[in-house]
Amino acid sequence: MSRTLLIIKPDATERDMVGHIVSRLEKARYSVVEMRMMNLTTEQAREFYAVHEGKPFLDDLVAFMTTGRVVPMVLEKENAVLDLRTLVGATNPVNADCGTIRYEIGRNIEKNSVHASDSDENAAKEIAFFFDK
Repeated sequence: MSRTLLIIKPDATERDMVGHIVSRLEKARYSVVEMRMMNLTTEQAREFYAVHEGKPFLDDLVAFMTTGRVVPMVLEKENAVLDLRTLVGATNPVNADCGTIRYEIGRNIEKNSVHASDSDENAAKEIAFFFDK
């Protein structure tokens, strides 16, 4: 079994899509190991997305991630990271495959409803950011 992190972003929480997303994850045979609802501070969002430091979209991303509640969760199953990336779809919902979460509920490249870890190494770091402190 492996673990990964998914964050339900403010655009999805404001539309009451948490249950829908969790249902999709459970149907894909993920076990929800830990989950919480919270508001990120600007400092927390900037620290979490530090990998994007210097990129032109970072300030907008940080501002967006602090507009409302987020739901980080630890998910577990075999091949968790790659399977979740497939389930959530491309970052830009316009480019996401039909049937993916971002295709279904994402609004645009910024408001794409979910974040998913992109590697096992980043999953471990991102899980620790939200759940090991």
